[in-house]
Amino acid sequence: MTQHSNSIDAGPRELPTNCLSRRLDSIVVAVGRLSSWLWLAVLVVVLTNVFSRFVLAAGSIALEELSWHLFGIAMMLTLGYAVVRDDHVRVDVLRENFSLHTQAVIELVCILLLALPIIYLMIDALIPYAYKAYIYDERSQAPSGLPYRFIFKSALPLGLILVAIALFSRALRCMTLLFGFPRATEMPGQNGNGDHPHP
Repeated sequence: MTQHSNSIDAGPRELPTNCLSRRLDSIVVAVGRLSSWLWLAVLVVVLTNVFSRFVLAAGSIALEELSWHLFGIAMMLTLGYAVVRDDHVRVDVLRENFSLHTQAVIELVCILLLALPIIYLMIDALIPYAYKAYIYDERSQAPSGLPYRFIFKSALPLGLILVAIALFSRALRCMTLLFGFPRATEMPGQNGNGDHPHP
């Protein structure tokens, strides 16, 4: 009985979706799910490096750098997924005590006035950073390190672009709740889990 009442109470705490937000979220989720396979690649590279170093006594700088690069790329490309699923860490201890309407107002203001402008500035700085690495064919300073560092550096602005898309989608959902525009396509709790539709 208690379990049933908890599921009912949880429904209205979620933001409604709209047509545009669902499409944007689907893009970010697809990239996030695809990028999650990189964690397996990270595991394989790390285990191979450990085996090579401690069993064969032949450590590889290239493998070590590859593990860092794959870890960084996987992290950046899945950040937007965490925003869409609302699984990122929140530091505001007061938020849970606010009504959904108040939460939406705070999120909308913070996304539009803080998060998106800051992310824009970061992307604006990181795109030339990655392009410069491509132009100069930048590689590791280690003699046996990896070439093509522009691949890793390009993941930084790409990951932030996905975060920006996810935040913009979140802002649209806040607007749907607060202003009724864009029009809601699915009200929270309709499928019993609102924010997390079945695949």
